[in-house]
Amino acid sequence: MQATEDAAPAARSGTPGDGARRAALRAVAPGTGDAPGSTGSAGGTAPARSAGSRRTPGPLDETTLVVRAQDGDVHAFAELARRHQDALFRVAYRVLGQRADAEDALQEALIDAWRRIGTFRGDAAFSTWMYRIVTHRCTALLRRRRHTDPLPSDDGPGAHLLAGTGTPERSAEVDAEMAALAQALTTLPDEQRTCWVLRELEGLGYTEISQITGATETAVRGRIHRARTALAERMRAWR
Repeated sequence: MQATEDAAPAARSGTPGDGARRAALRAVAPGTGDAPGSTGSAGGTAPARSAGSRRTPGPLDETTLVVRAQDGDVHAFAELARRHQDALFRVAYRVLGQRADAEDALQEALIDAWRRIGTFRGDAAFSTWMYRIVTHRCTALLRRRRHTDPLPSDDGPGAHLLAGTGTPERSAEVDAEMAALAQALTTLPDEQRTCWVLRELEGLGYTEISQITGATETAVRGRIHRARTALAERMRAWR
């Protein structure tokens, strides 16, 4: 396995070094709003497109972008990251509950994905492969902070789950309920929390969640069932 990963684009001739890779990924970091190759207030300037770039006018299909990224094209990978970063960040935020942690997990996941792009074989969708990497990063971060008290979300109670809507009174009620749910989620085992978020908040199917987590579909169903049962008990007061 290690030998396969070592064959990722970083080892190919003409592939940018780690500093260039990080610069390219910063160009598509959450919140910058900048497309690859543009100048943003938070990320600086992404690598300029050379006259010999293989990019062509108009959007490229994902398969073509993956092939080009595997051949060392950092612009192709930056476009893949741009297309998927919102969904990946949303999952990281909902699993971790904190924006700063979610940004760190996503950034590291993108760097990891660039290093390992050569190992992607298309056995599952590229989005599934990316979900797998970012959820593994989230799990690792959760395990590191397991013995510390969870900090409140920096966007307000339950903001990473659902924003309140309607009248101010209804919004306050929804915010309070989401805060209670966010707190309840922190009590779930990491694997249950991840599966529940992917199913209930992202709407993914059991088969895809199985591919993302590496657990059997039966195990995924069991984790989600146990998570639902535990959350229903903890949210009893809100029924």
